[in-house]
Amino acid sequence: MAVPLPVATLGLMIEHRDYQRIASAIEFMAEHWREHPSLERVAARVCLSEAHFTRLFTRWAGLSPKQYLRSLTLEQAKLDLRSGQDLLTASQSLGLSGPGRLHDLFVDIEAVTPGQFKSGGEGVLIRHAWTDTDFGLCHVAATARGLCSVSFQDEMNTGPLQRLRADWPLASLLEDDSASVPLNRALSALAAGSNPEKLRVLVRGTNFQIQVWRALLRVPLGTTLSYGDLARELGRESAARAVGTAVGANRVGYLIPCHRVLRAGGGLGGYRWGETRKRAMLAWERGRSDPELTRSRLD
Repeated sequence: MAVPLPVATLGLMIEHRDYQRIASAIEFMAEHWREHPSLERVAARVCLSEAHFTRLFTRWAGLSPKQYLRSLTLEQAKLDLRSGQDLLTASQSLGLSGPGRLHDLFVDIEAVTPGQFKSGGEGVLIRHAWTDTDFGLCHVAATARGLCSVSFQDEMNTGPLQRLRADWPLASLLEDDSASVPLNRALSALAAGSNPEKLRVLVRGTNFQIQVWRALLRVPLGTTLSYGDLARELGRESAARAVGTAVGANRVGYLIPCHRVLRAGGGLGGYRWGETRKRAMLAWERGRSDPELTRSRLD
């Protein structure tokens, strides 16, 4: 006789399934946007009626499927227009720095000291938990000084915990659902159009990596830039490859927004937590930051 799943676990699975449908639709539209696929075609891709799919997508993304398809064309135009501009000029030219936009920095980086780095986390208690987010399942870990790991996954697995133990071999690990509360509050605030409370993240990295991660925090919501743009912002124009390596070493998903860095031609350029999720994050932000797309959510 099958044992029924706990209500909380069942709810997590339902929310994750919704995200998977959205992600699949976004990936399909991103691949076929030049063909202007019909709503019927996209909805059929995820086995939903047109009406159900439109409601689900609009609730999640903050813009309709039709608006998202339009945004893909708009994004390419913006990439062309801002060619050669530095980050500040590019952000201003996109109209994303005006009053009322969600561009206030809400994450502070605190770096592990050399002594703490060498100690392997001895004497540190790390609370961790699985949670569901708008970007799918996520494993979150936090110390008393801030979030130290935010890892998005397609299914529950031991990978995030193994990486946590490798990064902090002497720390004490405690499963505790409260570890995910700061992340969930921040995402809920952004989704509702509010500025989140200030969050602190605790990172382990070289001075150069931390410099890159701090620069990422200055990239506004809904804005993208290339690895070369980021290198120029740091005054290291010849170090685009090293910058890319530092971006890829980020352990704190979304809050340190490495998903906003693309290849020079606009290609996704890979992502630790999956290119489809990276595309979904950019779509979610686009629906909450671009005035050209948010004037009419039901268009």
